[in-house]
Amino acid sequence: MKFTVVSTPFADYQLGEIWLRAANPQDVSDASDRIDALLKNDAQVVGEQRPDGLRAVVPPPLTVTFEVSVDDRKATIVSVRYTP
Repeated sequence: MKFTVVSTPFADYQLGEIWLRAANPQDVSDASDRIDALLKNDAQVVGEQRPDGLRAVVPPPLTVTFEVSVDDRKATIVSVRYTP
């Protein structure tokens, strides 16, 4: 099942800050691209389920928390952290 991937303004801000501070910004861009590709296909099974109902995926050097709406076929990235 295909999903539309969107992110909150806060997640966009976090990703931008991580990219600006990264020793290798290309690694951050590559991880972000991998996340988008993963979430576009079957977002409901990507990563691990968290107790708060969100899911998380960890393609180094990022950890991304996201919400999945199967009915809307939408994955919403709610936070991005740098995980070296």
